[in-house]
Amino acid sequence: MSSNDRGLQQLIVEAREIGAVEGPVRDQIVLDIYRHAQQITGQVVKGQRTKGELDQRIDNIVTSKILGYPLMLALLGLIFWLTVTGANYPSQLLADLLFGFQDRLTFFCQWAGAPDWLHGLLVLGLYRCLAWVVSVMLPPMAIFFPLFTFLEDLGYLPRVAFNLDRLFKRAGAHGKQVLTMCMGFGCNAAGVTACRIIESPRERLIAVLTNNFVPCNGRFPLLITMAMVLLGALGGNTNPLYASLFVAGTVVLGVLVTLLVSWLLSQTLLKGVPSTFTLELPSYRWPKIGTLVIRSVFDRTLFVLFRAVVVAAPAGALIWILANVEVGGVSIIGHLGGWLHGFGYLLGLDGYIILAFILGLPANEIVIPILIMSYLSEGVMLEPDSLEALRGLLVANGWTWLTALNMMFFSLLHFPCGTTLLTIRKETQSLKWTLLAALIPTGVAVVVCFLVAQVVRALGLV
Repeated sequence: MSSNDRGLQQLIVEAREIGAVEGPVRDQIVLDIYRHAQQITGQVVKGQRTKGELDQRIDNIVTSKILGYPLMLALLGLIFWLTVTGANYPSQLLADLLFGFQDRLTFFCQWAGAPDWLHGLLVLGLYRCLAWVVSVMLPPMAIFFPLFTFLEDLGYLPRVAFNLDRLFKRAGAHGKQVLTMCMGFGCNAAGVTACRIIESPRERLIAVLTNNFVPCNGRFPLLITMAMVLLGALGGNTNPLYASLFVAGTVVLGVLVTLLVSWLLSQTLLKGVPSTFTLELPSYRWPKIGTLVIRSVFDRTLFVLFRAVVVAAPAGALIWILANVEVGGVSIIGHLGGWLHGFGYLLGLDGYIILAFILGLPANEIVIPILIMSYLSEGVMLEPDSLEALRGLLVANGWTWLTALNMMFFSLLHFPCGTTLLTIRKETQSLKWTLLAALIPTGVAVVVCFLVAQVVRALGLV
């Protein structure tokens, strides 16, 4: 019997042993099998090894304990910068086009003799909300998802999972959760769908319940705006670069909360031992453009946008009704904001902010327009003329730096949008887990904002 035959028999014996052991012993057996297989391959497989050697050199850098994390953060920051910066101009063009069509719809309603309430409900409510969601949501997703898919097809994302596997394993979660978390930066609904790659049902649920703690494209405009308002209130530089760095720190906080809540879930509702998995690092390869476009645009961007539109359409009509129906000379929104003011104050916010997040359940993009509409007592959602105009409006309504800071925290940690909740319901086939997916992050947001507000006020900093 040749040495290679004996080596193959040894591999078979060791492979059978894996089923009888768990934990570190199992990991060691898997590692030994891998090394033995690599040794046999090196003896019997002949051919050019130039590409394999190049891949190994690259992996020595991107999976390095010293350089791996900084490179990962730098690449993620570059993608955010390209997404936010690159989406500004297309978003403005798309907004001009869609809101320009709103004028044509208004003209048609006037020509048809439609009553004012019908025009307001359909055009100023339903259509205007849709136009806002599409113009703000589509361009960032059209940039982020192709970039994300490019890294996925290139073979880099498995290296990201490799780098962070130890952290997630200590949190009682699965190493592949980091891939679903990365997808959540584009859209949390897409991140929830991506949780299918996790084989363990327990760890898949942990990933689903915590995906919302990474901000999606819909929350980035709000976070950046609030960062600039906060820096201005503190007398700092409101340059978008400084605001972006502040938002990057908020993103890191979201990742830490993801790990913490994952650990708490693994110790309570979803107890269990983290599963061991063998992560194969594929060879680096240049993506095929056609496949990349189809997967990123049709399978991800348009799929998520369609779900957002379905949820946002009725919400726009409801918001218009609440803003235009008066009780005792005050709109329903005015009454609701007043009732929520005491609770909002405890969190360092106010009632209108809490109401804006509740009414913004269909899409995070409409939170600020709803807030401005409430402060100005207008009947339609509005966009500020400039950052200075927005800051002036907020200060006039009692805002301090604490309000801006806690609004960032609440936006980062609060309940998922309606599209994500619908996706969670579809993926889990459970109303229980869907409700928990809304209640858990909301509870975290309330606790964090409450503690920050009470500490700041106790220290007399506001």
